[in-house]
Amino acid sequence: MTSFQDKRLLEVFPCLRDVCPEDWAEAKPEVRIFSAKTRLFQREEAALYGMLLLSGSARISQIGEDGSERVVNKLNPGEICALLVLSGLSERDYPAVIEAETEVVALFISKLSFLRWVQEYESIRKTVFGNLLDGIMHMGEQLQGKQTKPMDMRLAEALLRATSEQQPILRMTHGELAAEVGTAREVVSRTLQRFQLQGLVEKGRGWIRIIRRSELERLFGD
Repeated sequence: MTSFQDKRLLEVFPCLRDVCPEDWAEAKPEVRIFSAKTRLFQREEAALYGMLLLSGSARISQIGEDGSERVVNKLNPGEICALLVLSGLSERDYPAVIEAETEVVALFISKLSFLRWVQEYESIRKTVFGNLLDGIMHMGEQLQGKQTKPMDMRLAEALLRATSEQQPILRMTHGELAAEVGTAREVVSRTLQRFQLQGLVEKGRGWIRIIRRSELERLFGD
C-alpha cells in the first residue's frame, strides 16, 4: 500500500482500496492543498489529470462567452465531478472550472490512469457512475429551483446553506453569490439590501453575517 493509500484517503474513497501498487505508481498520485477562493481545476488540468476531492468544499462553474460565471454544482469529499468524467470519456475539453470554497485537499492522478481505472475496476466504476448519476440529478434539481423559486428564497437558501449558528459569516462577493443563485450581481445587491433593512443580515465588503437566522429560515426555508 502506497503512502497515498492511507486511512484518510480510503475513508473518503474506499473503492481505491482495490488499486494495485503498480497502478498507483503509474498514476503518479499527488496531493495538493488549495486555499479558499483559488481555482484548483480547469481545462488545462483536465487535459492531464483526474481529481478526487479529499476534504473541503468546492463549486463547479461554467464560464459564459461574456466571461460571466454560472455555478452548476458543488463538490464535497468523496464526490467526483460528473463533467470531468463525461468530458474525459468523450475526449472533449472540460467545460467548467472548479474553485475552492474552503481550504481544499485534493488528489491528482494521471488522466489516462483515472479513465482506465473506471473501466478496469468494478468498485471504482460503480462509485464514479453513482456519483455521476447523483451529480446530474442534483444539477437538474438546481436548474428547476432557479426556474421556479423567487429570488428572495434562492438567495436566502444559499446564505443558510453556506453558514451555521456557529459560523454565521459568509465571505463571498455579491458577484460570487450571483453566480451561485443564477442572477445578476445588481439583483443580489438589491435583495441583500432588503434583508439588511429587515434586520436579517449585515454586510460589508466581501462578507455577509446572518443576524436573525431563525427568522430567515422561517421566512424563506423549505
